[in-house]
Amino acid sequence: MSIYLSMQRVRFSSPDGYEKFKVIFADTRNHLMKLAGFLHLTWWVHPEDPTWFNEVSFWLNRESLRDWHMDIYHKHAKEWAARGAIMEDIITNFELQGTRLLRVCPCCGLVEDKAFDLNLEQKTLAEPCPKCNFTFPVMSPTPSSFAVFKDIALATETPAPAEIKSTVPA
Repeated sequence: MSIYLSMQRVRFSSPDGYEKFKVIFADTRNHLMKLAGFLHLTWWVHPEDPTWFNEVSFWLNRESLRDWHMDIYHKHAKEWAARGAIMEDIITNFELQGTRLLRVCPCCGLVEDKAFDLNLEQKTLAEPCPKCNFTFPVMSPTPSSFAVFKDIALATETPAPAEIKSTVPA
């Protein structure tokens, strides 16, 4: 099964433009968590150039990504940003054919290299080391997090925790 990745590099017209963008974009988490086919969103400052910001989102299928781009909330946020907050916006979309997990246990040294289903990213990352049961750190969604995760299987089984639904900059 393919997964779709949308990668966006953004440069704001000014530091003030970025601060205003964070206010407008703060409710994105709430909209994404309700969308069928949404898996993951991460937003971060580029490590080598703090004037560039990077966003990566993963989607179950191309239609879900297209639905997000056509979503009225997304359209209004983009229109607002295009009126002065964003100076450059580079968007690239990819189709992922497979996902691998590579990790080394810091306790026993076991090397894992295995394919995994990105639909179950958080569940897979929460699995302890099969040899010594070391628990790897996992970034959980929190009110201050710039990352939003949604395992499809878990989202259909259990309602999202209240902290995932809170309004945060994303």
